[in-house]
Amino acid sequence: MKIILLQDEKKLGKKGDIIEASDGYARNYILPKKIGVEATSANINDLKLKKANDAKVAQEQLDAAKKLAEELDAKSVTVKIKAGTGGRAFGSVSTKEIAAAAKDQLGIEFDKKKIVLPDALKNFGSYDVPIKLHPQVTAKLNVKVVEE
Repeated sequence: MKIILLQDEKKLGKKGDIIEASDGYARNYILPKKIGVEATSANINDLKLKKANDAKVAQEQLDAAKKLAEELDAKSVTVKIKAGTGGRAFGSVSTKEIAAAAKDQLGIEFDKKKIVLPDALKNFGSYDVPIKLHPQVTAKLNVKVVEE
């Protein structure tokens, strides 16, 4: 019996795969546990439409991430931190502060977990900070660290 998997199953395959299973295994395990459905022509057609829609949505997300990356590459954000003795920075700039500054100054909101800081920003100056907008798209935001 041909089965379309509705979820990832360790020994059977990934979601959306069409597999061949014995009739008893399919009727007694796969179908009652809603792991898969029988591969009828209607179900196969639904699977093709769903895959086409998923590909379209993924492409739209990629295009939106590329557009946002172009915007961010041209912009900069200023973050103020306190200065300690001798004009040195007191503390460091965190990803949370960069995300908050981007929201306030640019009106662009993104998750602080998407900001990739190789090292802590402990000195005053200008830094190019990579932001992972999409698995295939990384933007660079110029962050200026100034004295408060």
